[in-house]
Amino acid sequence: MPTVQDILRTKGGQVHTISADATVLEATRLMNERKIGALVVMEDQRVAGIFTERDVLSRVVAAEQAPSTMRVRDAMTRQVVCCPPETDINDAGGILRDRRIRHLPVCDGEGRLLGMISIGDLNAYHASQQEAQIHFLHDYVYGRS
Repeated sequence: MPTVQDILRTKGGQVHTISADATVLEATRLMNERKIGALVVMEDQRVAGIFTERDVLSRVVAAEQAPSTMRVRDAMTRQVVCCPPETDINDAGGILRDRRIRHLPVCDGEGRLLGMISIGDLNAYHASQQEAQIHFLHDYVYGRS
C-alpha cells in the first residue's frame, strides 16, 4: 500500500516553519511569498503548533487583532495532528477529512518533523495513479503505440 513517505519522496521533505515568537504579519508575509497555506510552528526543535489561513481569518481578522503586534503563538492551532511516514495514504486522507484540516505534518517516532502533506498532495497523488492506470489500460486494450 502507498504511504505518506511515497508522497514525500516525490514532493520532498521541505517544510516551511516559523517561530512562535514571530508576528502574525511576518508569518502571513512568508505564507504569501511562498504561496502556501500553512506554517509549522517550532519551539525547541519540536512542533508546537500550526499556523494556517483559517487561523488568520478566525483569530486575527475576525477578532480584529493587529497582525503587526500579535504573536503567532496567540493565533496558531496548538493541537496539531501529525502522522508517521508509514501512514497509509488512505488513512491520511481519512484524518484530513474527519478532522476537517488541510495540512498534516509528518513526524518520526522522536517527534522530529520530516515533512508535511496537504489535501492537494493527496489529490495529486491519486490523480497521477489514475492517469497511470488509464495509460496502462489503454496500452493493454489498444496495444503499445
